[in-house]
Amino acid sequence: QSQYAAAARAPLMLSPSNRVPPPVQMPPDIHPLPDSVTPYFVYPFTLEPHVLTLEQSRRSTLAAHAARREAYLKSREDDKERRKRDALRRIAPGFQPQSAPLTPTKRASAVPTDLSSIASEGAGAEHTGHTGSKSVMEDLVDQLAALDAMH
Repeated sequence: QSQYAAAARAPLMLSPSNRVPPPVQMPPDIHPLPDSVTPYFVYPFTLEPHVLTLEQSRRSTLAAHAARREAYLKSREDDKERRKRDALRRIAPGFQPQSAPLTPTKRASAVPTDLSSIASEGAGAEHTGHTGSKSVMEDLVDQLAALDAMH
């Protein structure tokens, strides 16, 4: 028993909108194909130098465009890095991302290093009871007095 046995008993109806197309009439002057088509496959070698020069110029143009694009992308990346470094330097002057962490350095001061002699001249008989160290405020007052004395 076939799997299509049930469909074999179904009645088929022909739709009036479907019809068989008329046969195609060939024109009498049509050119028939030759017995061999190999004579039609002849390559014109005279075009070879022209094609090769066009290909070479196309490749050089593509290489120039690629180089220009790479240079543009590199300049954009460098500009972005420069702007980022400038922004970081505005926050922390002297900052270099690839270098070691910043450490404070002592600068040569315009104030003379021998402040004890200037302080003893200006202060006279003032003593706080501390024999070795002075407070931060006393040190600041002494430095300001030394600066005023220099000018």
